[in-house]
Amino acid sequence: MSVRKPVRDLLDVAVVGGGVVGAAAAVGFARLGLSVALVEARMPAPWSAEAPDLRVYALAPDNAAWLDTLGAWDAVRSSAHPYRRMVVRDAAGGGALSFDADTLGRRELGWIVEHGLLVDRLWSAMAQAGVTVHPGKSVVTLEQDGAVASLGLGDGGTLAARLAVAADGAASVLRGLAGIEVDGRGHGQRAVVGYVRGSESHRDTAWQRFLPGGPLALLPCGGGGRTSSIVWTLPDAEASRVLDLDDAAFARELTRASDRWIGELEPVSPRVAFPLRTQLARTQHAGRVVVVGDAAHVVHPLAGQGVNLGLRDAAALQRHAMRMLSDGRDWSTANGLARWSRTRHSEATVAARAFDAINLACSNAHPVATALRGPLLGLTGRIAPLRRALWRHAAGA
Repeated sequence: MSVRKPVRDLLDVAVVGGGVVGAAAAVGFARLGLSVALVEARMPAPWSAEAPDLRVYALAPDNAAWLDTLGAWDAVRSSAHPYRRMVVRDAAGGGALSFDADTLGRRELGWIVEHGLLVDRLWSAMAQAGVTVHPGKSVVTLEQDGAVASLGLGDGGTLAARLAVAADGAASVLRGLAGIEVDGRGHGQRAVVGYVRGSESHRDTAWQRFLPGGPLALLPCGGGGRTSSIVWTLPDAEASRVLDLDDAAFARELTRASDRWIGELEPVSPRVAFPLRTQLARTQHAGRVVVVGDAAHVVHPLAGQGVNLGLRDAAALQRHAMRMLSDGRDWSTANGLARWSRTRHSEATVAARAFDAINLACSNAHPVATALRGPLLGLTGRIAPLRRALWRHAAGA
């Protein structure tokens, strides 16, 4: 895709960062008839089913519905895997918290989607929506005058826009240029990820088991109903040890940790580990700059809500612009953006604190905590209204 608009022209929106959330935001604004440009330092590699991305998301129904309005969902869904059940257990015993599509009146609870697949399809949607892409470029300066945000690019060019969207990840350059500070801390944990094949079917079930070192999730993928993506949270030293195991030893430990939920496990991909931290921007808005996705909030992956929160940032921003445009008002005013920022920041803060609390409680080997976790999960699973309310929140309803 080539640059079609001279950079001296005033854009409606300049998005910095072409990952899942940035690309979706760009398509969302373009679908409203706004002029949109996207700046991305590294072009994404084309997605291939033959080389699956180790990063996967449990995409919630509300975000799937929004991607459908962007014209991207059909192309994603054809290669995503729906899951119909979710089961959460504690290694110390007790009851299970489970959600079932049939009892909730749905065909599926959500979809397991590869990061690379989402990015690939959203970049195709950007081309169709008329988004101008500046590939291989980075933002190095920011100037604001109250009405316009001017982004200085590393090659000496400039983009001027009524709104600049920082979607350039946890170490966001644009967020820093806008003077937005963050609060964050590491967990002393890493998430070990990869693909495994079970000797038994995964039954389209997302399964999570709380262990003393952190939760282990098995997320159902394709592979004839027996392939799952793992997200195994471990203390740093333990993660390093697990990564150094040969495949046979890793399979034995993982099978034991999973309580043989899908039988004996066999690694079918490389495995890598990502450091885990919680990080929150102090605000998601400064002048003509808004912050979305990981640039705004990084949360623990145990609930699979990171990308869902980011897409909800972008969807809410598009809805705000749509309402203002339909009323004939300026959608990029500071007051309107501040209201959007407060709402999104509040949701992200509540989610981050809740996930941290769950991780702390469920990675705690204290006898009292261990004795309480299983019964509390079981009790929650037996109270239908509470179980349904939890699911509606996770689904974005």
